[in-house]
Amino acid sequence: MIVGVLSEPTFESRVSLLAEGAAVLVKRNIEVWVQSGAGVKAYCPDAAYTGVGVQIRTREELLASADVVLGIHAEDIPITLRDKVAVGVFQPLWNAALMADWARGGITSLSLDMLPRTTRAQSMDVLSSQANIAGYKAVLLAAGLFPRYFPMFMTAAGSIPPAKVLVLGAGVAGLQAIATARRLGAVVEVFDTRPAVKEEVMSLGGKFIEVDGAADATGAGGYAVEQSAVFAARQQDRIAESVARADVVITTAQIPGRRAPVLVTEAMIETMRSGSVIIDMASATGGNTALTRG
Repeated sequence: MIVGVLSEPTFESRVSLLAEGAAVLVKRNIEVWVQSGAGVKAYCPDAAYTGVGVQIRTREELLASADVVLGIHAEDIPITLRDKVAVGVFQPLWNAALMADWARGGITSLSLDMLPRTTRAQSMDVLSSQANIAGYKAVLLAAGLFPRYFPMFMTAAGSIPPAKVLVLGAGVAGLQAIATARRLGAVVEVFDTRPAVKEEVMSLGGKFIEVDGAADATGAGGYAVEQSAVFAARQQDRIAESVARADVVITTAQIPGRRAPVLVTEAMIETMRSGSVIIDMASATGGNTALTRG
């Protein structure tokens, strides 16, 4: 068997298999081919792969001969891989048309984001691991863009109040964003349609914004669910109040296979102070703000 690792698009810094992972396959007598330069942005040069017995090949050689093709993004895998297996993070519910093309083309696809998010599958839960990192990075990005400071500062010129951060969605990414913003000294407010996450939010030092009448989302695997029109109106009012006083807004709400819900309207954004920052982590599926461009 030959396992091939594709180079990712230019915007992507990750690679689907690092040298240490490839070494495990090589020890099991599985041949591993890596497209030249695939791991450079992930600080895993070609020499690191060859050092564990991996062969460096061209993209054309890999696609022609590999039995299993690893690549993170579905859009970067050609639909001509008949009778091969593609493994990655393909968001099949969002990319339904492409998945249908793959099925007609005889491609077997294993999308790791569709694994059940259970304790037994924790070691393969790419969604949670990547969301955890994304929540952390989102706050650091916001802190770098924000023209003032996250913690309260006492200076000779007077006191500078702490930044007010609003996090929309308290899933894995949202909880990490709360924890990171609090560690940086910000005051954090949090909105989520699941009342069950209130204790987790409060344990991290965030203030939970409650809106009555939410549909139960406890079984949605950390995702949002569609809400009633009455609840949506209440939600918009409460979010509008919080957005108006926030210095930083971080949005994380997504619905599997559907466009992300718009939680922050253009009118809300206009009420924010000059210099405020919005980090929309749902931009890949349309975004949580009216002005997000994917």
